[in-house]
Amino acid sequence: MALSSSRPHHILRHLLRSFHASAQSLVRVDPHEHSKPSGFLGSWEPEAARDPREAWARLERLRKGYARDVRDLRRQYAYEVQLSEAERQRKAEARAEAARIANEERKAAKAAAAQTRAAERRAFELDFRQALMKERAQKLESWREKEKLKAQKKAEHRELLRKQSSLWVAEDKMEKKILEAILHTTPL
Repeated sequence: MALSSSRPHHILRHLLRSFHASAQSLVRVDPHEHSKPSGFLGSWEPEAARDPREAWARLERLRKGYARDVRDLRRQYAYEVQLSEAERQRKAEARAEAARIANEERKAAKAAAAQTRAAERRAFELDFRQALMKERAQKLESWREKEKLKAQKKAEHRELLRKQSSLWVAEDKMEKKILEAILHTTPL
């Protein structure tokens, strides 16, 4: 039941679509220019040609004239096709040239951007190297100062030891020093 009831609706829809499509095709503007009607159509006058030879000759002239007109029309059409093909080719070449120029400009911009980035990278690396060298020089200077200070302290300590060990104790003071050392012992 559902199948039979949907069929008329389907046919109606198909008909409406076909009418709609044909209406759209009628609305379109046709850019083609039609040629003028041929003068040969309806030009035969049977009363004017009573003689069969004259009629055949006239008919032959009409055929040759029609063939000449068709040949001219075909030549004109071929010429128009050539013109349209040349125009299409010219447009295609112009598009290709524009695309080539745009591609070259894009490549040039890309190369310029790459050069700019490379220059910035080189400048950054140079700054980084200079900062690194400065830091290394500061560390080296600090290390040298510390080593110098250590060497100076060591020399002072050795000098103090040398001075302390080289003190001569007089014999009359020796007993006093021994007594002092015994009384003032320093635990280790």
